[in-house]
Amino acid sequence: MLQTALTHPSAATGSEAHYERLEFLGDAVLDLAIADLLMRKFPSAKEGPLSKQRASIVNARTLALKAQAIELGALLRLGKGEEKSGGREKTSILAAAFEAVIGAIYSDGGLAPAQHVVEQLFAGDIGGPAAERDYKTELQELSYRHYRVQPVYELISAEGPDHAKRFTTRIRIGGRELGVGEGGSKKQSEQAAAHLALDRIERELNERGN
Repeated sequence: MLQTALTHPSAATGSEAHYERLEFLGDAVLDLAIADLLMRKFPSAKEGPLSKQRASIVNARTLALKAQAIELGALLRLGKGEEKSGGREKTSILAAAFEAVIGAIYSDGGLAPAQHVVEQLFAGDIGGPAAERDYKTELQELSYRHYRVQPVYELISAEGPDHAKRFTTRIRIGGRELGVGEGGSKKQSEQAAAHLALDRIERELNERGN
């Protein structure tokens, strides 16, 4: 089962199993385990803030960092193409493999050991730096889930002296402009634009009852 969890689809031959089914399961187990951690850490917190903090933790960027911390990349089974293109360092592959390993632990031993592993790896992130929202990742996941397209960021301007430059970024999804953000770096302006777009899409989805 561990071998399956570490096997990328590109390395599976014939009917050999790869990690996608365990990834699907592990995603759900992580959501539950992190939700349980948050409920115990913040017994009086409301659903909204709890959901936002869970989203800031259970995302590809954070999961890939956890995979790197336990050196999961070195253990992956990859096809030649993925190996050559740096698959062992790709965020999407590392995050998927991490979820698959959690799914394998759950399949093998049940919820209690899976929760124990998640708590060991994530307890320090609850309410810590990882609680800072990654709006770009959240938006990317929301955009793909509802529209099957990825956000497109366009740097509009970079003005001012080098020590105090201001960046402005426009964001579009499916050709539709959803926000313009500013910041002291390109990354900050993209996060600001993503924040605006995320708020707008969530508001529209709530109005439609989705």
